[in-house]
Amino acid sequence: MTREDYRLDPNKLVQFLKKPSSEFTKEDLIEYVVENDIKMINFRYVAEDGKLKTLNFIITGLDHLDSILSTGERVDGSSLFSYIGAGSSDLYVIPRFKTAFVNPFSEVPSLDILCSFYTAEGKPLESAPEYILKKANREFEKTTGLKFKAMGELEYYIKSANHTLYPDVDQKGYHSSQPFTKWENLRREAMVLIAQCGGKIKYGHSEVGSFTAGEEGYEQHEIEFLPVEAEDAVEQLLIGKWIVRMLAAREGALVSWAPKITVGKAGSGLHIHMLVEKDGKNICIENGQLSDTAKKMIAGIMDLSGALTAFGNTIPTSYLRLVPHQEAPTYVCWGDRNRSVLVRVPLGWVGATDMIKDVNPQQDADPRDFSSKQTFEFRVPDGSADIYQLMAGLIVAGQHGLQMENSLQKAEELYADVDIFAPHYKEKLEKLEQLPTCCWESADCLLEKRDIFEKNGIFPQGTIDSVAKNLKLYEDNGLNDRILGKVDKIMEIVEKYMHCM
Repeated sequence: MTREDYRLDPNKLVQFLKKPSSEFTKEDLIEYVVENDIKMINFRYVAEDGKLKTLNFIITGLDHLDSILSTGERVDGSSLFSYIGAGSSDLYVIPRFKTAFVNPFSEVPSLDILCSFYTAEGKPLESAPEYILKKANREFEKTTGLKFKAMGELEYYIKSANHTLYPDVDQKGYHSSQPFTKWENLRREAMVLIAQCGGKIKYGHSEVGSFTAGEEGYEQHEIEFLPVEAEDAVEQLLIGKWIVRMLAAREGALVSWAPKITVGKAGSGLHIHMLVEKDGKNICIENGQLSDTAKKMIAGIMDLSGALTAFGNTIPTSYLRLVPHQEAPTYVCWGDRNRSVLVRVPLGWVGATDMIKDVNPQQDADPRDFSSKQTFEFRVPDGSADIYQLMAGLIVAGQHGLQMENSLQKAEELYADVDIFAPHYKEKLEKLEQLPTCCWESADCLLEKRDIFEKNGIFPQGTIDSVAKNLKLYEDNGLNDRILGKVDKIMEIVEKYMHCM
């Protein structure tokens, strides 16, 4: 990074230390604390319920600060993970220095650091979601020689008192601006704070979902991130969700990541974009076309798509979103620029050059190749996802596709170049496999494919058992048929799962 890069980076620690976060050391953090009058250290970590936890330390001196950052701290694992018994429950939480950020909400100047779980023997907790992802990422790089990168699209609804002066059109909120959208300022503030905390943001905008219900207004918004390494991609989503929630709470508004918050309106997804690099170059494009590497990975995701819902669609209302004609996938297929499919290859910058010069004749032509921006997008997950396990599952699925003998043939067979619900596509639609329609079926799909996820010790057997068991506990098989047309029953379920993950 150049001196200008450090000045432009909104992360306060990067600006001060003049180095990328990946190079932060204990001594760097101590220097920042001392020079910036930081009074408190907060350890943050994600346990079984997917939400950020907090452990606060008041700094009492340099030795105390050094001790906190050198040894971590003990926590009660049985209160964080249901499968850890109270008889031997102590775990260590160990700070990952590269994740440190200045808490934007604390009145007491505070430095927050994400942590990893370690056992009494000083070994990583095999079943910790963060460590499952680390194992998957490490195995992918070792086996393929490729680097997996990803980014998420954080969709959410904000519910508040309705504003009637400039009402937006029902389900027509896509890219609306003030004054027709009430919560644009909150979204912009969230983006600034997320960036200050280390998130790499692509853009933000209002989404299609907008409606009123009595005296209450509902607006859908989205914050989309830039592709980064898989573990960083998850953590910027987690920090992003926390920041949006904190800002909404300050305003007395409810924010929800729930996949469905009412009947007949757009739900919220958590789309994940992926790419792979070799020697620092995106290899999803080859000779101006989607590469065989990308197609093979897509085939692997197709093959494991039902099982992946166990990590990405974890509550009954997930399957109220995954219904036809709602721009949410229901069948296992993929396509280019196609929002009715499970994996979409979005519009890239291949063959479209000199558009800037065309619009701005005074500008010199730009000879650079921008095909490195190409990604492919998994459109199934929603805000109930365990994001660590979901990302680990996608990496496993990508590697699975690269190793399958028939992956290119499978990719060709499952390619859809039209809206799959168009009348003339009916014959092919009938041959496509359907995604699970409930948590119960999702658990069955996971158990059927468990050997692939457990290979090389990525997902522990107990984790797969626990995920499947928790999904089965909903007993929601056949739920959609039982509540079809019963608005009161549907809304009862929607309200129950409004605060997912």
